[in-house]
Amino acid sequence: MSDFSQVTVVKKANVYFEGNVTSRTLKFADGTTKTLGFMLPGEYVFNTAAAEIMEILSGELDVLLPGDDWLSVVGGQIFNVPENAQFTVRVHQGTDYICSFLN
Repeated sequence: MSDFSQVTVVKKANVYFEGNVTSRTLKFADGTTKTLGFMLPGEYVFNTAAAEIMEILSGELDVLLPGDDWLSVVGGQIFNVPENAQFTVRVHQGTDYICSFLN
């Protein structure tokens, strides 16, 4: 899917790690939430409340999920993040992503 329809966009940006990671929140009529974001090269540690599906649209990164080894991920691939977890990404080149929050 190359676009979303019938969504509400939260105007305020989510800005993390001194502006190296940014996103915008999308709210759908069915109650689901996604963020569209961009990460500059660097290493970042995130904490989750809800489980997430991270879809990498373009770019290249390595991800360290709880209990796993480092995994290389490139544009066109996804990875799942469990709820109440901490994970680390090493972004090698600017990375465009969609994060889908699972309830």
